[in-house]
Amino acid sequence: MFQQDIFNVLFEAIIEGVIIVDNNHKIVEVNTMAATMFGYTKDELINKPINILVPEESRPIHDKESKKFIENKESRQMGKGKDLFGVRKDGTIFPVEIGLNFFKIYDRNYVMSMIIDITERKAKEQKIRELNESLERKVRARTKALRLTTDDLKHTNFELAKEIEKRTQVEKELKIALVNEREHNTLKTRFLSLVSHEFKTPLSGILTSTMLLGKYKLSEEQEKREKHIKTISDKVRYLTNILNDFLSLEKLETGKIRYKPSTFKLSKVVNEVVYNANMLLKEGQQINYPEDIDAYSLYQDEKIVELILSNLIHNAIKYSPKNTAIDINITQNKGMTTFVVKDHGIGIPKGEQKNIFNRYFRAENVLSTQGTGIGLNIAKHHIENLGGRISFKSKEHIGTTFTFSIPSEASK
Repeated sequence: MFQQDIFNVLFEAIIEGVIIVDNNHKIVEVNTMAATMFGYTKDELINKPINILVPEESRPIHDKESKKFIENKESRQMGKGKDLFGVRKDGTIFPVEIGLNFFKIYDRNYVMSMIIDITERKAKEQKIRELNESLERKVRARTKALRLTTDDLKHTNFELAKEIEKRTQVEKELKIALVNEREHNTLKTRFLSLVSHEFKTPLSGILTSTMLLGKYKLSEEQEKREKHIKTISDKVRYLTNILNDFLSLEKLETGKIRYKPSTFKLSKVVNEVVYNANMLLKEGQQINYPEDIDAYSLYQDEKIVELILSNLIHNAIKYSPKNTAIDINITQNKGMTTFVVKDHGIGIPKGEQKNIFNRYFRAENVLSTQGTGIGLNIAKHHIENLGGRISFKSKEHIGTTFTFSIPSEASK
């Protein structure tokens, strides 16, 4: 049931169609977007062969490609260089783009497909072709008409220039759309990787500890039982935090978040954040508490301010080595409150700093450390929604300093 809950939250939090099939090519899970795209309800698709969504003439090739993908167990784009099509419940055939990712949970193999309806993109490409053909016809016609008077020639050139401008504009729009799609595909790949890796390890740990608990039945083995109970609790808490991040991201993107400002002492929030962060410190690490903040107050959403500050401090701890300090500095002036969190950790590679606030992005030097690449994106959304701004400075192997400012008093 826990695994099912995870699937449901993840699938409904993204805007592409997502379908999961097992080794037998049977659909085991589908999100609302995919069901709507193909004209079915979710219940109509569960336990059905994936072939019902493929045009009949394409099914033999689809079966062959699917079998080959499961055998190779590698993530990739399906049908690269080929036109792919899906078929709706009413028989309508439409063009699609499909990304595939293999993953394994509880020794069972699954394939996750992320599907995009590219009907609009194909229509734009067709429009480009039609405009090119139209332009070529007009160029040929204009060439034959060079004997026209100067005034007629000027008019002809003016019309031709308008045609060229129109085509250039459409090509520009298509290029922008293609760039956006490539960026979106990168996000999809990171999302699939997150599902495959960030969830697999905790779930495996929970399963292992659950099995071992049953072996410790003697009273003198209580310490071993408590150890595995703690492991299960920690893993569940980790997965719960990831799910909460996804839910926060979905609310921010859909505008469902509602802030609840109140007046509170800033020292109260800092004390709470530092207290919780102290339990995460590595050997020799310490947090340097900000000075002279007892008189500072804010009229903002207290929980959101705590969430933002916690994210930055937890990252500083996570990406800093033992025996280092995390410095916190807070100032208030001109109606703004500014927070500075400085660490002496591994830093962010210069070439990757431009992407640090992107959803699911993780720098190359932290890929071996647990994380989702969502926290900073969420923090930036909240800060900007509160009327503030965030920036950072970082040097690899030296450390990173994050600075964010928000109005001391929220708009009423």
